[in-house]
Amino acid sequence: MTTDNKLKKNHPQKANWVPGVLIAIAVSYLALVQYIPAINVFFQAFRKGIIPFFANLSTPQFLHAAWLTLLLAAITLPINTVFGLCAAWAITRHKFPGRAIVISIIDLPFSISPVVAGLMLVLVYGKRGWFGGFLEATDLQIIFGFPGMLLATSFVSMPFVAREVIPVLEEFGKDQEEAARTLGANEWQIFWRVTLPSVRWGLLYGLILTNARTMGEFGAISVVSGNIIGKTQTLPLFVEDAYKQYETEAAFSAAVLLALLAVVTLVLKEILERKTHIQDVE
Repeated sequence: MTTDNKLKKNHPQKANWVPGVLIAIAVSYLALVQYIPAINVFFQAFRKGIIPFFANLSTPQFLHAAWLTLLLAAITLPINTVFGLCAAWAITRHKFPGRAIVISIIDLPFSISPVVAGLMLVLVYGKRGWFGGFLEATDLQIIFGFPGMLLATSFVSMPFVAREVIPVLEEFGKDQEEAARTLGANEWQIFWRVTLPSVRWGLLYGLILTNARTMGEFGAISVVSGNIIGKTQTLPLFVEDAYKQYETEAAFSAAVLLALLAVVTLVLKEILERKTHIQDVE
C-alpha cells in the first residue's frame, strides 16, 4: 500500500467536512450581515401592499430628494470623468517628480471618513472657514447649499474613474499611440481614436462605481447639507429622516430604490468584467 493510500485510509473524511464547514460559515455570515437585512427592507416596504409603496414614492419630499440625488449624479459624473481621464493620462504617460504623491492624493477619499471630508469642507467654506468672509461678502452660500453638496459628492467619488483607467492605460502601453503620431495624427485624434477606445471598459466600470457612490453618499452630504427637507435632502438623508420621524414605510420604500440601484450596479459590474475578460482573451 502506497503512502498516499495510507493517508487517505487514516483520514478518509478530512477532505469532506472541511469545505462544508467553511461554506456554512461564509453563508451564515453573509446571511446575518446582508441577506436577512436586505430581505427585511423589501418586506417592510411592501408589507402593506404595493399601492402604499408607490404612494410613499409620490410625496413631494421624496420626489425632491430623488431629483436632487439625480442632479448631483448628473453633474458629478462628467466632472470626475474628465478629471479621472486627465489624471490617468498624465500619470501613465509622463514621469514627473511627485508622481507617487499625486496617486496617493487621488486615493485620499478611500482612506478618509466621509464625515471628516464633510467637516473639511465646512472648515474651508463655512462662515468661520478660510473663505467664509469672502463668501459672505459676495453672498455666496456653499455650506448648507447645493454647491457644498456637489463638492462633497465630487470628493468622495473622485478616485473611481482614475483608478480604473490607470491600470488599463499602463497595460495598453504607448506603441499604438506612437504609431498614430508617426502617421501624422494630432493629440486629439490620438485620444479619441486610439486611447479612449482602448480604455472604454475600464472607463465604464469607473463610471458605474462613481454613480453608485454618488447616489448612495450619506456621511459627507449630511455634514455640509444641513438636511433641510425640500431643499438639501438627498435620498439617503430622506431615509434617515423618515425613519426618525416614525415614517417607516416611507423610509423603507426609499431604501428599496437604493437597494435596487445597488443590484443594477452589481449586474452592470459583472457584465463589464465579462466584457473585459473577453477582450483580454482576444
